[in-house]
Amino acid sequence: MSQPLWQPSRSQIEATQMYALMQRINKEYGTSLEDYTDLHAWSIDNLEAFWALVWEDSGVVAQRRGESVLARPDAMPGARWFPEAQLNYAANLLQRRDDHPALVVCDERGRRRTLSYAELYVQVAKLAHALKASGVTEGDRVAGFVPNSEHAIIGMLAAASIGAVWSSCSPDFGFSGVLDRFGQIQPKVLIATDGYTWNGKSIDTRERIAQISDAIESLVQVVVFPFLEDDPDISVIGKAVTWKAYLDNDAQEIEFAQETFDHPLYIVYSSGTTGAPKCIIHSAGGTLLQHLKEHRLHTDLRQDDVLFYYTTCGWMMWNWLVSGLACGATLVLFDGSPFSPEPDVLWKLTEQEGITVFGTSAKYIAACEKEGLTPGKQHNLDALRAILSTGSALAHESFDYVYRDIKQDLLLASISGGTDIVSCFALGCPIRPVYRGQLQCRGLGMAVDVFDDDGTPLREEKGELVCTRPFPSMPIGFWNDPEGERYMEAYFDDFPGIWAHGDYAEITAEDGLIIHGRSDAVLNPGGIRIGTAEIYRQVEKVEGVLESLCIGQEWNDDVRVVLFIRLREGMTLDDELRDEIKRTVRANTSPRHVPAKIIQVADIPRTLSGKIVELAVRNVVHGQPVKNKDALANPEALKFYQDLPDLQK
Repeated sequence: MSQPLWQPSRSQIEATQMYALMQRINKEYGTSLEDYTDLHAWSIDNLEAFWALVWEDSGVVAQRRGESVLARPDAMPGARWFPEAQLNYAANLLQRRDDHPALVVCDERGRRRTLSYAELYVQVAKLAHALKASGVTEGDRVAGFVPNSEHAIIGMLAAASIGAVWSSCSPDFGFSGVLDRFGQIQPKVLIATDGYTWNGKSIDTRERIAQISDAIESLVQVVVFPFLEDDPDISVIGKAVTWKAYLDNDAQEIEFAQETFDHPLYIVYSSGTTGAPKCIIHSAGGTLLQHLKEHRLHTDLRQDDVLFYYTTCGWMMWNWLVSGLACGATLVLFDGSPFSPEPDVLWKLTEQEGITVFGTSAKYIAACEKEGLTPGKQHNLDALRAILSTGSALAHESFDYVYRDIKQDLLLASISGGTDIVSCFALGCPIRPVYRGQLQCRGLGMAVDVFDDDGTPLREEKGELVCTRPFPSMPIGFWNDPEGERYMEAYFDDFPGIWAHGDYAEITAEDGLIIHGRSDAVLNPGGIRIGTAEIYRQVEKVEGVLESLCIGQEWNDDVRVVLFIRLREGMTLDDELRDEIKRTVRANTSPRHVPAKIIQVADIPRTLSGKIVELAVRNVVHGQPVKNKDALANPEALKFYQDLPDLQK
């Protein structure tokens, strides 16, 4: 057994909501649960009882819960949670109506705004009224092209309050990236920003919004809010109205639509590895209940907490962050570069706002160490009690850095799940120790395991991360997949009746989890999942590029995007062409998609059916064997990727 980096005291353990739940179970069910291992096993063996307790202890607001907790419990997919329930997600996030701060909104320009719970409620009421006046009804889509500001949260809550479906992406996505997403779901209303700021630069988005407005025929209204300018000129945008004008009504109350537990709440997007991104639909009840469990039990979130997560509105951690309102906590939002205007801007924010739970990416923590930041010495972090990290595996050295240079007495929770489940499979545990390099635990009510290729459970060996029993936040489907064929293919092809997540993982001797990476070819620079198809579609617009192949190369404790291109005969890659490729990728996707290295090759390996083989190339670049060269039509092409000098620097 390893030595823990942090161990909660007995008094800390007994003060947690997780410990209180364990004592309630012991009393009501005659059990003798002593630790997390016991509690997790009970939650899996008693799924219906466990999730009913989460509902009760979290105080879910609902018109009715009903008697049934789980219909068709052995169907996966196909199980239905709380099939008789009637509730509204937004009503649960807007329970609190007092002057306590709901949102503290900051950005890299140093601006700060606050909204109390009472003020937030009124803003949502006004927008909900306006959406109804625009003809938005239950099931219609409302899209957000939005920075991480109060407007995004107000937009989502207003849509959810009337039973509409919210979908968002960040404003650094180019026109093609937005159209690949919103073009599929055909929103009725688009809420958008006039621009955003990144690393000291202001980027105007109004021309892109005009393109989007013209391209999506379903739109009846585009609502533009000021972010760069106080009163932006929006005359170039068709169907546009200002935020201020749109919310100019007398509404003060919200009539929350009462929906089924599995009513659509969010549409989020896969990375687009094999084509256009998949549109993943998540339910109101499943999202709410799963997030309540993760916030209250795994994060021990309470009304007096101040919760922060550095995220964009295109990452599911934004959806996760927003649910913190259901606990009555204060959310701190920040938009912009995490190192602008100063490298320690987020740690200044932590001190200034008294942040108690600080969430970020593994890349950010590693970057802080490389910058030589010592937040624990430079700032008063007395209020901080937990740091959450996700997006990629948190390096062992980053665990050391946190406890050495940030704070010794805190819970460091490396967490992992994803867009597919809008939540976590593995996460923090306030009643367990923290071990270097490990995620503390598999989530309560989540029958998470690691299988070999034959479906045999593994311990202390690497294998496929799976979930063997239903859970509330399973997607209710994909958009435009009426028979569920793509949904089944995405998660249930490898092990019928068992969710295969696509992560390469290991359950440790301490019953923690290590994520060793993705099982497929998804790129993951800085913890942001990127699909190669999104890059290919842009690169191959460039004159002279015949085809391309993209991989993620492990480099300096991160992953960098490497692009290989095959050019027309007689052409040679030069700085001008390299810059054109980068500009094209950046303009139509996002800055994170831009390759760190672009290399010309003579041939690109492919399967007998003509598909390019990213995984084989990635293995060659990393000096690993290619297992099945017989499946390649041109295996000799792999020699072009061996020992490339450009990839050693």
